[in-house]
Amino acid sequence: MFKTQNEGRRGPCLKLHRKRYFGEVSMRGLNRQPVSGYRFAGAGRANLLKYLILGVRPNLAIKRGARGGARNSASRVSHALSVSQVTNLIAASEFAETIGLPFNRMITVHWQGAGIPLLGMAKATGRFIDLLTRALARHAFKTAWLWVHENGDRKGGHAHILMYVPAQMVSIIGKLQKRWLRTITDSPYQCGVICSRPIGGRLGLEIGNPALHALNLETALGYVLKGADAAAVKSHNLTRVEPGGLIIGKRCGVSQNISPKARKDDKKCLRF
Repeated sequence: MFKTQNEGRRGPCLKLHRKRYFGEVSMRGLNRQPVSGYRFAGAGRANLLKYLILGVRPNLAIKRGARGGARNSASRVSHALSVSQVTNLIAASEFAETIGLPFNRMITVHWQGAGIPLLGMAKATGRFIDLLTRALARHAFKTAWLWVHENGDRKGGHAHILMYVPAQMVSIIGKLQKRWLRTITDSPYQCGVICSRPIGGRLGLEIGNPALHALNLETALGYVLKGADAAAVKSHNLTRVEPGGLIIGKRCGVSQNISPKARKDDKKCLRF
C-alpha cells in the first residue's frame, strides 16, 4: 500500500520556495487524474485499527471572533471533498512515504468544542500545525502532514490531521499541544477537544512492521476521506462514506513538501 515507482528515493532536488506561515498549500482548483489501482481495504481486514467517531463535551460556548486565513472567506463554502481533492490527498500520503516521512499519527481537534467558529477553523488548524512543525524542527526533525475539515451534527467543526511525528517526540508534543490550544483559542483547554493517537496503535509501527502500518494507514486515510462527494467515492472506490458537513473556507490542505508541485518536481528529477 502507498508504494510508488519513486519509493526509497531521497533526491536533493526538491526546493521549497514558499516562506509564508507554515508551508501549507490549498487543494483548490487542482484537476488531477485519480491514482490508478488504488483500493481501500474492506472493513473485515484483520489487525486494522478502527477509528471511532470522537465526541466533544456538549453545550460548549462558541467563542465569536474575526479569525480568518488565506483564501478563507465566508463566500467560500463546500459540503464535501471533490475528486481532485481526494486524488491529491491520496497522492500526498503516498509521497510522504516515498520521502521517508510516512504518516504515523492521527490527530483530531474539535474546534467547535474549543470555541472556534467555522470561519476560524482554517486559521486555527494552520496555527496548530505551524506550532507542531516548529517544535519538531527545533529538535532537528522534519515532518509531512495533511488535514481535512468536517462539520458534524454532534461534533461540530473539527479537523483531522495525518502527520509524521518521530516516536521520541511524542511525549514532548503531548505536553505542548494543550498549551498551544490555549494560545490559539485564548481560553482554558476543554477536556476532549484533542485526540492524538499513533496509527496502528503503537509507536514505531512504520519501522517495526511496515506492512501492518500500511494497512492501518489505509484505514486512517479512508476515515479522513469519508466526507467525499459521490463522484470521488466512485472514482476511488471509497468504502466509508459520511456527510462532511458545511465548511466555510478551506476544506483541506497538505504540507509543501508533499504538494502537487513537490511531486511534480520529484518526477522531473527522475528524468535527469
